[in-house]
Amino acid sequence: MIITDTHTHLYSEAFDEDRMEMIQVAIDNNIKRFFIPAIDSETTQSMYELEKAYPDNIFLMMGLHPTHVKENFEEELKHVEGELNKRKFYAVGEIGIDLYWDKSTLEIQKKAFKRQIQMAKDRNLPIVIHCRDAFDEIFEVLEEVKDDKLFGIFHCFTGNLEQAKQALSYNMKLGIGGVVTFKNGGVDKFISEIPLEEIVLETDSPYLAPAPFRGKRNDPVYILKVAEKLAALYDLSIEEVAGITTKNSKEVFGI
Repeated sequence: MIITDTHTHLYSEAFDEDRMEMIQVAIDNNIKRFFIPAIDSETTQSMYELEKAYPDNIFLMMGLHPTHVKENFEEELKHVEGELNKRKFYAVGEIGIDLYWDKSTLEIQKKAFKRQIQMAKDRNLPIVIHCRDAFDEIFEVLEEVKDDKLFGIFHCFTGNLEQAKQALSYNMKLGIGGVVTFKNGGVDKFISEIPLEEIVLETDSPYLAPAPFRGKRNDPVYILKVAEKLAALYDLSIEEVAGITTKNSKEVFGI
């Protein structure tokens, strides 16, 4: 059994005390593939160091996170493009729109989102979308840019069934993490109506720890709780959930 965590911030300061031990615990528990999203230029070096330490397990993305789209976003986008031109990445991400923290940057967030979607299309790469309080705005952009080259993952999906179906219509898989285990998360009420072939697993660690660890640091090994919950909802074994979702991740990332 191999489990794939399609979204984890292993370079986060939250892991500075015990990063290597924590990754080893996950690997020992069959979590052997970790896809690492970028935030901004300041995270690039630490991502490269992680990849060097675990070349068989760590796979990198490149992108500018919407909460880091500020006055200097043009400079940051140049960094993203420069890195994409230099070496191999497995996705452009995480990118998108976040209106939870700052609504005033919506226009430049849209601009950065569209530009990075184009960077992905130019390189036949998937995108990994961050959406917070912004389903309508994200869908508006995707509607404008949809074509055969648009594909990827709707990371940390927290919407309803209708929004899930709309996300799938843009050739996105749904990234399902700790929220599916929350009592009032809502995702568990309908997710089994979506074929498991459209779903990938993720932690978003160190954020969004699943029950019963909610509110604590989210470690990659906790993805087992997400897999267990989906196994119960789909009436499958955890091995079947691991197999199907890992296969889905290979379809998206090409590895």
